[in-house]
Amino acid sequence: MSSSTSKHFTPAYRRYVLFTLTGVYAFNFIDRQVLVILQEPIKADLGLSDTQLGLLTGLAFAALYVILGLPIARYADKNNRKNVISLSLIFWSAMTALSGMAQNFTHLLLARIGVGVGEAGGSPPAHSIISDYYEPEKRATALSIYSTGVYIGIGLGFIIGGVVAANYGWRIALLSLGIPGVLYAIVLYFTVKEPIKGLTDNNTSSKEDIPIRTVISTLFKSKTFVFVALASGLMAFGSYGVGNWLPPFLSRTHGMPLDKIGITLGLIAASFGALGTFSGGYITDKFQTRGIKWYCWIPAISIVMSILTYFYIFFGEHLNFVIGLLTVSYFLSGVYLGPAIAITHSLVPAKMRAFSSAVLFFILNALGLGLGPLVIGMLSDYLTPVLGADALRWAFTVTFATSILSAILFYFASRHYEDEIIVRRS
Repeated sequence: MSSSTSKHFTPAYRRYVLFTLTGVYAFNFIDRQVLVILQEPIKADLGLSDTQLGLLTGLAFAALYVILGLPIARYADKNNRKNVISLSLIFWSAMTALSGMAQNFTHLLLARIGVGVGEAGGSPPAHSIISDYYEPEKRATALSIYSTGVYIGIGLGFIIGGVVAANYGWRIALLSLGIPGVLYAIVLYFTVKEPIKGLTDNNTSSKEDIPIRTVISTLFKSKTFVFVALASGLMAFGSYGVGNWLPPFLSRTHGMPLDKIGITLGLIAASFGALGTFSGGYITDKFQTRGIKWYCWIPAISIVMSILTYFYIFFGEHLNFVIGLLTVSYFLSGVYLGPAIAITHSLVPAKMRAFSSAVLFFILNALGLGLGPLVIGMLSDYLTPVLGADALRWAFTVTFATSILSAILFYFASRHYEDEIIVRRS
């Protein structure tokens, strides 16, 4: 631990903050992804198309989420990040509960937009706080631990949403998941301390504001950042696109009941998805002693391996084997995230970190969350008259191209990363 960190926070308290923020991220994905497991009952109740479902689980949420993430992150870089996260958690939790009262597509669309508005204030400030609690050589591991909240949240959302909806309906499922987030925000506000910006870089940030044009210029002059951001977005296109449509796919193609889908996918996501996300950061932090290019190579390798699992998941007939390969796919799909955030933070000064995360997530979520579920839903509607229940299988195949391109872009990033870090540190 650096001397500057040890004088401010004990190792136990740093771990407490990290796991508390990971809990926030879990709530983020519980509320974001619970609608995924509820798509079939919502479709039947409100008479929606797959395109409308793709809009609700993707673009409707992502539109303001990615846009508002930028000014909120800019505000967080200048002010108290903990307060931003606490207020955001309260707002998006309330909007999740409100989603359960929707009477038609428009009501649900507006509520989902509200969830996206709230969640825009979650991750970028949290990334920035974590980077001030953990030194550069430990940062990818810490950010990967935080990022396990993605799959813990998906898992809990699937399990709770599937079981509650199967027994009490989809509306009660949404209502029951909104209230706990408000209580958690209160705990966060009173127990997490705001660190000094730049603390673990053995310097503290100057009080002078960095112009936003300087932040954007710094990021987009970096070929490493551009390649990593595009690669992350294309990887997210596949993970969100396929992941958001897995419950309907397992129901329509393999005849699984809703509660069994929720429990099965929930357990896989919470265990194998979280483990893969943690492993991505941990392995790259270990391999960086051999060269920092491994921060780009590990994600590229994991993506290539994940492509191989997709073929049988999409077209396999034996359900148990499909589920077995889903455990591998969930593990591999989370590997890239921690390294991508760590790479981004290594390229900018401390006072740019929340905003740089927001720019990364703008690109990641615009391509991934915004387009992935929507494009696959539109393809499914287009193919359904000809292929029936098999339409989703063939709609999924668009992710082969996006995943291959993602791996190539991570490789291109590795060719510039080392040189740009040398320049940054000189």
